[in-house]
Amino acid sequence: MPRQQYSSVSAAHRRITLVGVALGAVAVALAATCTAVTPAAAEPVNGFYYPPQQFDATPGAVIKTEDMSVYPAAPGSDGTWPLPAQRVMYTSRTQDDAPAAVTGTFIDSSQPWRGSGPRPTVLIAPGTVGQGDQCALSLAFPAGIYASLTPPTFSANQEALAAFAWNALGARVFVTDYIGMGTPGIHTYANRIEEAHAVLDAARAANRLSGSGTDTPLAFWGYSQGGGASAAAAEMQPSYAPELNLKGTWAGAPTADLSAILDRIEGSLIGGAVGFALNGFLDRYPNLRPDFEKRVNASGQGLLNELSNECIGDVIALHPFLRTNEFTVDHRPLVDHMREIPGVQDIVRQQRIGTLTPGSPVLITSGINDDTVPYGQARQLATDWCASGAAVTFRTNELPPILSGATIPNHFGPELLDGFGTNNAIGYLMDRLAGKPVSGCAFD
Repeated sequence: MPRQQYSSVSAAHRRITLVGVALGAVAVALAATCTAVTPAAAEPVNGFYYPPQQFDATPGAVIKTEDMSVYPAAPGSDGTWPLPAQRVMYTSRTQDDAPAAVTGTFIDSSQPWRGSGPRPTVLIAPGTVGQGDQCALSLAFPAGIYASLTPPTFSANQEALAAFAWNALGARVFVTDYIGMGTPGIHTYANRIEEAHAVLDAARAANRLSGSGTDTPLAFWGYSQGGGASAAAAEMQPSYAPELNLKGTWAGAPTADLSAILDRIEGSLIGGAVGFALNGFLDRYPNLRPDFEKRVNASGQGLLNELSNECIGDVIALHPFLRTNEFTVDHRPLVDHMREIPGVQDIVRQQRIGTLTPGSPVLITSGINDDTVPYGQARQLATDWCASGAAVTFRTNELPPILSGATIPNHFGPELLDGFGTNNAIGYLMDRLAGKPVSGCAFD
């Protein structure tokens, strides 16, 4: 669709039980997601995503809400199904401190809280879903997928598993769509400042929606692009949102250093994500356009326009293993040109995560054979934070390499293992929410 301008044995047993509950919810959600495509999934982006001409510019202000039913979720403790949720529009800020309307999904608790301490809210930062407005996960939540035939496009809700697992544990859940996803303007893909703002202001909005206040225990959860967003939010929280009660963060395969990542994904299954990043930065830094216009041929400009309206599923279907050398005047990859333009390198340095210090514990996980988000830059993030005094746990995923460059086995494969399995991100955050202390740094 065209872009709108718009430890003890008992403790161990408890952890295993909680993870088992989460995995049970994951299994139910996965089965339902594969079958529950309703007519609502084929509707166009609706008017909800247009912000009013005037709205409260306070970060985290709730602009409007809309009730929706979520079908792929398991029934609530009282048998309620489909799961009730809210599509939410809230206020955040751009990197230039301008107010921006952002959308997301709020799922209130439907189960007793199975952890210790007060009921928490978990803020989920999505992994790469695309750049088109139709890719907003709040559109995919009702049925598990958003799909349209005119033009052909689809976006699967890749955060459903985590959302329903945390809901089954009794937590409130808020999943942001990020700035410019569904709402006016371009989605500024991999912009650490705007992603962090979107997550932190979603936490503020969630506290308002639940009426639980700033003492509400919070956890940040994200993988890939979401890992970068949750990491950026964790290190910006002390200065941008110091009132929030952040207990812990999982940053899985965090996109901490774009210079390393853009090189790695060139020619991979999701190589088109290079275009997502470039589109976002050209929108925020229009002074760079003349340099790029001299270097990109007509086909390349057409490709960037296409990508600005596509979801990651469209990229895999239409542009798999994309190499951008076909779209430049001299047939060198776009990333080579990006490296040669001084203004771009300044932006990449500014966008590097790890220059601030999180005020709460962070778990970083990364696959040693990740073919999309390099292991080395994730470990470097942990090293940088440790040097600045943060409490960081770094866990390596040893999954062996499978079909290098195919992204799904080597990049997305570790997500399930790190979140719910061997590296146990859900258990790590449950411990932080229970008030179990952790300090210093630990690397495996």
